[in-house]
Amino acid sequence: MANGKKSSRKKLIVFLIIGVVVITLVALVIMGSGRENIITVQTEKVERRTITQIVTATGKIQPVTQVKINAEVSGEIVELPVREGQRVAKGQLLVRIKPDAYQAQFERAQASLTISEANLVKAEAEYKRASELYEKRLVSDAEMDIARASNQSAKASHAQAQASLKEARETLAKTTIYSPMDGVVSQLLREVAERVSGSTFTQGTEIMTVADLARMEARVDVGENDIILVSGGDTARVKVDAYTDSTFVGVVSQIANTAKTTGVGTQDQVINFEVRILLKTPPGVELRPGMSMTADIETETRQNVLAVPIQSVTVRAPKMERKEGEAEAENDAKPSTLAGRKEQKLDEVVFVVEDGQAKTVVVKRGLTSDTHVEIASVELEGKEVVAGPFRAINRELENGSKVKVENKAARRTGGSIAQQ
Repeated sequence: MANGKKSSRKKLIVFLIIGVVVITLVALVIMGSGRENIITVQTEKVERRTITQIVTATGKIQPVTQVKINAEVSGEIVELPVREGQRVAKGQLLVRIKPDAYQAQFERAQASLTISEANLVKAEAEYKRASELYEKRLVSDAEMDIARASNQSAKASHAQAQASLKEARETLAKTTIYSPMDGVVSQLLREVAERVSGSTFTQGTEIMTVADLARMEARVDVGENDIILVSGGDTARVKVDAYTDSTFVGVVSQIANTAKTTGVGTQDQVINFEVRILLKTPPGVELRPGMSMTADIETETRQNVLAVPIQSVTVRAPKMERKEGEAEAENDAKPSTLAGRKEQKLDEVVFVVEDGQAKTVVVKRGLTSDTHVEIASVELEGKEVVAGPFRAINRELENGSKVKVENKAARRTGGSIAQQ
């Protein structure tokens, strides 16, 4: 009996403990549900700023002027008196191709021309004599026609021989290549004793590149959506990977009219337009062709405009169109694309903090810089807008949400929080 009573007592104690735990949990849930949800945010004051719209693009450094030297005749390189990186002057010898075969062809053309000149002199003399006899009726019409035809044939042969000699002379001259400009041998692809090929109708073997390294430009690819913002003369600030501590200033000098398309017919299809930026290179800086770079092209600037941080502008469904039960689904959505905004008819808004609450204000965006965006809402000047965190702005905040401002550079004055 004693053991039964002890067992019953233990069970009663266990049940009592479980009951206390359950009651405690229920009480905590009830208390928690009654507590206000206060969202911690950071704010920034709406001020007037200078906003510069920027289009960023990447590309390579290239000389403004460069010439590729290609072989126009075939043969063996017998002389190559320059090296890569060497500065050359206009008219300086760059390469000589073995001329023996072309020299022989030129000499044969000269001999053919000499023969044709002799034949022409003979034919003209016979034609002149036949003409005199024909006037005296001493030769027939047929004999006169033969003399005339022989003279015309001799003239044609002489003209052909002259053309052949000219062609042979030009071909022989192509065995020697001189620099077309003052510059630097930026690339040397061939060596002495190598064979190259070339002809009048096809592009020959590339031998070297001569470039003017004193005038360099950045060539970048700009997407089709941004190219309409870029204009000739726009200022660009260029960061070259090799010069991490320097920023080069340039001006947009050329914008391509024809697009460059990659990945045609696939989901990765990209359409770009080449933009060239003429750079101002400081003394002592040597930019080399092919260096990687990033350009920030300043397409438009507006001064003294109201601006808020870029991340402060988000989207919400208009109040008149919001239905019961849509708020949660709306927050879970990610309407970041333009198509998504059009389909859901979303407003662009910022959250203004007033008396510990977030107030939704619809705004109209203007120019965008790398940190701030212009807004056309004069009534917001001087007010505090929510600038973070990202999750609060894009998901959690609604009109009337309770907020607590905690700025990094804030101090408490008289029970309120003020920025230093």
